[in-house]
Amino acid sequence: MSSRDQSDISNTPVDYQSRDIDLKGVWLLVGGIILLSIVLRAPITIVGPIVEQIQNDLGLSGAAMGLLTTLPLLAFGLFSPFAPTAAAKYGLERTLLFATILLTLAIIVRSLAGSAALFIGTVLIGAGIAFANVLLPSLVKRDFPERIGLMTGIYTVAMNLGAAVGSGFSYPLTVGFGISWAGTLASCAVIALAATIVWVQLTKSSRRRTVDTISIAGSRSNGRGRVWGSTLAWMVSLFLALQSFCFYVNVTWIPTILADKGLSHTSAGWMLSLMQVISMGSTFIVPIVAGKQKSQRGLALLMAAMFVAGYVGLLVGSAGFVIPVMILLGLGVGGGFGLAVMFFALRASTSEISAKLSGMAQSVGYLLAATGPFLFGYLHDRTGSWTWPLIVIIIVSIAYGIVGLWAGADKKI
Repeated sequence: MSSRDQSDISNTPVDYQSRDIDLKGVWLLVGGIILLSIVLRAPITIVGPIVEQIQNDLGLSGAAMGLLTTLPLLAFGLFSPFAPTAAAKYGLERTLLFATILLTLAIIVRSLAGSAALFIGTVLIGAGIAFANVLLPSLVKRDFPERIGLMTGIYTVAMNLGAAVGSGFSYPLTVGFGISWAGTLASCAVIALAATIVWVQLTKSSRRRTVDTISIAGSRSNGRGRVWGSTLAWMVSLFLALQSFCFYVNVTWIPTILADKGLSHTSAGWMLSLMQVISMGSTFIVPIVAGKQKSQRGLALLMAAMFVAGYVGLLVGSAGFVIPVMILLGLGVGGGFGLAVMFFALRASTSEISAKLSGMAQSVGYLLAATGPFLFGYLHDRTGSWTWPLIVIIIVSIAYGIVGLWAGADKKI
């Protein structure tokens, strides 16, 4: 190298400030994803422990309270297909900002006086969550293509953490500290507002103002047909549907099943908490492992096997087997959800198709999942025991594994 070349190199300015700005932008994006993820489940799980206080104060029937807990799932299913279209038109950042603003306002509306505000706010919360649920996997695929598994693990753990904190602090805040149920429900708005502030900054700094990966015309003409007409997309959708079916049956009925086996209601509640805590570990680890494999069929079968073993344990085991059963179900629930979310990125060839696959899967998945708790309870009422409901969910778990063989194949839409 000549002395002149060396001089040119030595005099070339290194833009450390730009690199600093880029690094700050990455951390801001990670923080925005985590904050938004925390508030994607907490506004729902915060309701369950204080249902009695809400019901007594507003004079609502049991059927009305049942509808209140089902509305978010129905909203997930109904609003999810609209998220990819909005993202294609306005961009991922702007659409996710809209979701955080909607969530913040909806949480506040829900905490206002009156049953009408309670139900309207719940539907709007479901809509906001549906948009974020659909678009976060697409954002991760676009901005973290080499770290899809890690980032999926991080934000799904954040979702589960938010769910656990919401359910864990709801009753103590209302009963222990004497805060009204409305005040407890409104507490979620603090995190939602923080997420909104971060996403305002992310939207300002985004260079993708209108369309993220392909034209709006291409999105409208090709995307929907390509996804909804794909057998692989339907298998991914059914994989999420069956996982969610089992999860919502678990959180609705397992405490009652355990109480009928002789556990106290307090112990049964702690066992459900154990399942949720265990699920956080597998929710984080499974996406990372899945991201390093071309085919995820083995992981899908493993998650299904844990479900089957757990439900068989509930069916034939005594109260002494409860802890191993909860560990198995926790590993299956968390890992299965993390794997389902990973499929939105792994089975799609572009971030736009990922968004459409996510929208389709969550629409189909949550609408089917909403029938789970009802069907399980109906079978119990008809038979007077938990035997047939558990046999049915064991069959569902086996079908979950079979569907996973298709969803986990090394193919792309």
